[in-house]
Amino acid sequence: MSNASGLHTQTALDHEAAAKHHHKAAECHDQNKVSDAKASSKSAMGCCNSAHKSTATACQHTAK
Repeated sequence: MSNASGLHTQTALDHEAAAKHHHKAAECHDQNKVSDAKASSKSAMGCCNSAHKSTATACQHTAK
């Protein structure tokens, strides 16, 4: 696997992790579990921040 491929793979994994947390937060809201929804939302935000950084790195690497 090339470095660029690895970067894009990690970016995809980061986005998938964020999506899982968003889905969990939505489920918690549907079940009126606000505290659990907040925790999942916080986890989603962390994953989104990582995904944003890895997206920038991967895309900049490919653009070179």
